[in-house]
Amino acid sequence: MKIQLTRPIAFFDLETTGLNIVSDRIVEISILKVMPNGDETSITRRVNPEMPIPEESTAIHHITDADVANQPTFKEIAKEIAQLLDDCDIAGYNSNKFDVPVLAEEFSRADVLFDWSKRKFVDVQVLYLKKEPRTLSAAYKFYCEKELEGAHGADADTKATYEVLQAQLDKYTDVKNTVDFLSEYTHHTNNADFAGRIIFNDKNQEIFNFGKYKGQVVSEVFAKDSGYYNWMMNGEFLSNTKQVITAIKLRTFGK
Repeated sequence: MKIQLTRPIAFFDLETTGLNIVSDRIVEISILKVMPNGDETSITRRVNPEMPIPEESTAIHHITDADVANQPTFKEIAKEIAQLLDDCDIAGYNSNKFDVPVLAEEFSRADVLFDWSKRKFVDVQVLYLKKEPRTLSAAYKFYCEKELEGAHGADADTKATYEVLQAQLDKYTDVKNTVDFLSEYTHHTNNADFAGRIIFNDKNQEIFNFGKYKGQVVSEVFAKDSGYYNWMMNGEFLSNTKQVITAIKLRTFGK
């Protein structure tokens, strides 16, 4: 069953220097853009991360320092990537927890403003784990009855993710093929930021999801402890988290 689209959706996958969302960098990005009429456009770009690629990361995705030495930096291609994604909802495999936050950090470092709030997010891994807890390669074999050649290559993983989702839609009759349903179904939590440091309570208020003020309303905490905002802004939090708390602070300024 084909996914029902009212606007384009971009399936994407990243290969990176490591798993630290704040400090690690992209070495390869692949995007498969699917239009409501079924037309597809795909790109795969190697990226110079401006830092050494650890051997343990190369062992997984097989991308070496030499492979990316003469490739553009992310800042040099950031506007191209943002333009390609501009009118799209976003999908991937484990994308809500990793790929989306990493890409958001790269956009921030490149000084490219990208409005993530306009997107619906579909995480194919979450749907898979709710139905058949395994890896992408196993998911591809289970749903598509094929071996995943080139696993841990961004291009192969991106295309496999799209095929897996379509096979999932065929298999599970209780899963609707709309982006609205899939985004809600594969959403981990009611996060206000990508890292889940700030979440919404049942009154749709932003509350802290960590630390000494866990469970308390962010705006109320900042009103009584302004130093906590400064501590977060100077700490090792995602730029997206800092953007969220800054928006809250500005929204309540003067109240």
